[in-house]
Amino acid sequence: MNSGNKFQIDMCHGPLFSKIILFSIPLIITNMLQLLFQATDIIVLGRFADAPTMASVGATSGLTVLVLNIFFGLSVGVNVLAARYTGARDRKRVSLTVHTAAAVAFYGGLAMAVIGILIARPALVLMETPSEILARSVTYLRIYCAGIPFIVCYNFGSSILRAGGDTRRPLVFMLIAGVVKVLLNLLFVPVLHLDVAGVGMTTLISNALSALLVVITLRTARDASRLIWKKIKIDGPILIEMLKIGLPAGIQGSFFSLSNVVIQASINSLGPVIIAGNTAAYSIESIVYVGSSAYYYTAISFVGQNHGSQKFKRIARSIGWCFACSFTATVLMGWSAWLFGEPLLKIYTSDPAVIEKGMIRMKMLLTVYFTCGFMDVISGSLRGLGHSVKPTIVTLMGVCFFRIGWVYWIFPLHRTMENLMISYPVSWTLVSVVNGTILFVVCRKMFRTAVKEHVHPNYALLRGR
Repeated sequence: MNSGNKFQIDMCHGPLFSKIILFSIPLIITNMLQLLFQATDIIVLGRFADAPTMASVGATSGLTVLVLNIFFGLSVGVNVLAARYTGARDRKRVSLTVHTAAAVAFYGGLAMAVIGILIARPALVLMETPSEILARSVTYLRIYCAGIPFIVCYNFGSSILRAGGDTRRPLVFMLIAGVVKVLLNLLFVPVLHLDVAGVGMTTLISNALSALLVVITLRTARDASRLIWKKIKIDGPILIEMLKIGLPAGIQGSFFSLSNVVIQASINSLGPVIIAGNTAAYSIESIVYVGSSAYYYTAISFVGQNHGSQKFKRIARSIGWCFACSFTATVLMGWSAWLFGEPLLKIYTSDPAVIEKGMIRMKMLLTVYFTCGFMDVISGSLRGLGHSVKPTIVTLMGVCFFRIGWVYWIFPLHRTMENLMISYPVSWTLVSVVNGTILFVVCRKMFRTAVKEHVHPNYALLRGR
C-alpha cells in the first residue's frame, strides 16, 4: 500500500538489510534528538540553577514515564495493526485503524492529563521525594502532565507513519520541535529565571508543535492513512485488536516503569547528590537506549507487514537482521558512552561527587546494554506476530517483580547505588532467555503450520527453495 509515497518503504519486497537500515537510522536519530532535547532541561538547570533544582526534575523521571506507558503500549497496537493491514493491502482496515487511534489519543490523552495533574503531589510524596525539592518537582510534573494529549497524539501519529515505513518525516518534526525547545529553554531559564516552571513550559510547547506537524501530515496523506475529521470514531473490532496487542504492552511498560519508580524512590532516599548523578547518567543512558528501542519498533513494523503478507521466511530474516543491528548499535554506543563518561557527565554538572555517582550507573549498565537490546528485539518480534500477552507476563515476572523484590529484600542488606544497579542487567538477561525461547517456539509452529497446510503462496520459499 505504498502508493508511490517517496517517504514509505516496501518491507515485503526487495533486499531486507538495506531497508532495515533505511528504516531504523532515521528512527535512531529521531529518538536520539528527542532525548537530547529533553536533556536540555537538565543541562540548562545544571548550568543556570543549583543541584537541588536539577534534582527536582530528575526525581519525576520515573513518574512521567509511568503516566504515559499505557498509551505508548497502545501505540504499539496501532503500529502492529497498521503494518499488518498495510502488508495485506487492506485499505479499509488501515483507515479504520487510523481513525480509531485518533479517537483514543484525543479522549484518552485528555483523561490522563487530568489524572496526572491530580496525583502529582501524592505520588511524589509516596516516592519519598526530599522535602527541599518536593514543591519544584510537583510544579514540573503538573506542567508536564498538561502536555500529555500532545505527546500521545505525536506517538500515535508516528506509529501510523512507521507502519508504512516512514521514519523520515517524524525525524524532521522532532528536529523542528527540539530546536524550538532549546531556544525557549535558553530564554525561560537564564533570562526570565523561571527555572523548573520554564523547562516544563518548553516541554509542553515543543510537544504541541510536534503533534501539530504529525496531524497535518496525516491530514494531507494521499493513501489509506489519511486522517479525516468526520471519520474520527472508535471502531469496536479494531479497538479490540488494538487492545489485545497494545494493552499488554502498555501494562508491561507501566509495571516496567513502576519497578523503576521503586528504584528511583530508593535512589531518592540516598540524597540529592546521588539523585543528581543518577539523573545525569540516566539521561546519557537514554541516548544509548535508542539503539535498542529503534530495533524494537523496526522488528514490529517489518514482522507485522510481512506477517500480513504471509511471507514467513522474510519474517525470520527480518528478526535476524534486527538482532545483528541492535547488538552492533548497543555495543558501540554503550561502550563509547562509558569510556567518555566523565566528559559527558561534565556537560550536566561540574560537581565531582555527582560525576562519580553517575559513572557508577554508566559502568554497570552501559557495558552490557546489548542484553537490553536482545530483550527488546525479541519482544518487538513477538508483538509483530500478534503475540503480546506472553512477553508481557514474562517481563512482569522477570523485570518488574524481580526488581521490586530486589529493592525490598536485597537492597536493605547493602544500601549502595551499586547494589541497586546490578538488578538491571540481571533482569534483562532473564527476560531475553525466556522470551527468546517463546519466540523460537512460535516461529517454528508458524513454519510447520504453513508447510503442513500447503496453502501458503510462498510455500516453496518456506521450504528454502
